Amino acid sequence: MKKIIQLLVCVCMFSFMAAQENFEVSTLRIGPFKMFMDKTEAEKLSGMKLKLSDGESKNTVKYNGEIILVDIYERYIDEKNPNVLSVYGISTKSKKFKTKSGIGVGSTKDEVINAYKNYSSFSAYPAWNDKGEKLKNESYFILNDDDAGTMLSFRFLNNIVTEMSVYMNEGC
Repeated sequence: MKKIIQLLVCVCMFSFMAAQENFEVSTLRIGPFKMFMDKTEAEKLSGMKLKLSDGESKNTVKYNGEIILVDIYERYIDEKNPNVLSVYGISTKSKKFKTKSGIGVGSTKDEVINAYKNYSSFSAYPAWNDKGEKLKNESYFILNDDDAGTMLSFRFLNNIVTEMSVYMNEGC
């Protein structure tokens, strides 16, 4: 009887720990990190102090053993909150994170296009190097969330997703 109870307790604990993991990707989040999340909330999740991003360097955060890069910027909310530090961008190269459609790092370009061909606003374009030359083996597929003002970007190298990023859509 004791062994059965111990087994049930172990199963319940494992189920609880597995339920806490969040590897979901959307136009608003990667894992537990959400766009526009307050810096202090992001620091609680990461267990570390996050620095203000300068456009080049990002905060490297480990979440359940997987790497997430988090950008923190100052943004204007209203007159009462003119300079709020919050999450402005999130990216990962981990294969564990997936969209609800099952798309993630390692998915093919065809899988991404088939999953999102009916999405209301998307774009695809090649990558360019610093010399202004189009790269033949690198490209992007972007889902624009006009309601949230964000975008989910899939970076392809040789037609395979190598990185997913969620950023503010600045409307350029």
